[in-house]
Amino acid sequence: MKICKNCLQPDSRPGLYFSNDGICGACVWENEKIEINWNSRYDELLQIAKKIKNNNSSNNYDCCIGVSGGKDSTRQAIVARDELDLRCLLVNCEPPNITEIGKKNIENLKNLGFDVFSVRPNPVILKKLMIFDFYKHLNPIKITEFCLFASTYIMAEKFHIPLIIQGENPGLVLGTRLTGVGTDSNALTAEKMHTLSLGWQEYLEANGITEKDLFLFYYNRKKLEQQGTSAIWLNYFIQDWDPYVNSEFSKKYGLHVKNNLDPNEIGSYHTYTALDSDFNPVNQMLKFIKFGFGQCMDQVCYDIRTNRISRDEGIKLVKKYDGKCSEKYIDAFCEYTGINIDDFWNTTEKFRGKMWHKENNDWHNSYWDEF
Repeated sequence: MKICKNCLQPDSRPGLYFSNDGICGACVWENEKIEINWNSRYDELLQIAKKIKNNNSSNNYDCCIGVSGGKDSTRQAIVARDELDLRCLLVNCEPPNITEIGKKNIENLKNLGFDVFSVRPNPVILKKLMIFDFYKHLNPIKITEFCLFASTYIMAEKFHIPLIIQGENPGLVLGTRLTGVGTDSNALTAEKMHTLSLGWQEYLEANGITEKDLFLFYYNRKKLEQQGTSAIWLNYFIQDWDPYVNSEFSKKYGLHVKNNLDPNEIGSYHTYTALDSDFNPVNQMLKFIKFGFGQCMDQVCYDIRTNRISRDEGIKLVKKYDGKCSEKYIDAFCEYTGINIDDFWNTTEKFRGKMWHKENNDWHNSYWDEF
């Protein structure tokens, strides 16, 4: 068991890299950023965009961007259109149980002047797959990430769009360098991220699911490469790519954030994170039980790396809020999926990570024994 000596990220995150001196891959990236010539990187981005425009002789779009309307995708769209001068097709894959804020934000992005292709997977199929993922992986949101990524790549293929623009490479910002996604700018490798790398084929094990049901849940990378479509991670080229910076940027363009935030209800202290689905607090609580850390930990680590809080302040926040989830969100999830509340908790306990042990009949996270 290992915890990063700089931030607080634990080695239970799948694919996480650690340097020989005990620094996690995400903090390694922050150190690498100091040595990068960012003017040169941005010039490289401008040259990519210029080449795309010069070689795109058709009336098609120059780039395709997957969007939720949140902080990151709003910045992606504005940068692509206003800084790179690209004609954009935005692709929105609607999440299950979308929030009112989520609806407002995607509508706001449309009204900023973009063509938006909206995708909503068959809700009956999606629900079956979410239930499958809950029982097999304790990650009911896993399948939604498949569609979130794949829908953008599918549209780029079908419309012969030469460039896909993604936000951030998890191999860099999360430090998961031990997965196949790499640390370069190539976002065609998105299917090698930890969650997606498990493969769409396993869903054929789900009751009554056929390959035809899964059309919106995977993309053909080879076909995209053959037709000359490329894909990039925007954070590879932009120095200040960061959740807080992106939220401040996007607020200027009408981004709605959470009002009256109660960290005890959602295990999160930032108003700009995971705005579009109320299933997120449940899934983050499940991640907390399975891996020993949740969304508050993720937020704290970002803020420590960018010097917005100290490590000691981060420890206090994590101990106070990480893994918290109001019963109303759990009840809503169980009602949506039809999973009995007792079955929900019995299944959850089967996945509880090795970092947990009981003290006075309460679960204790042994990650924090040294603090």
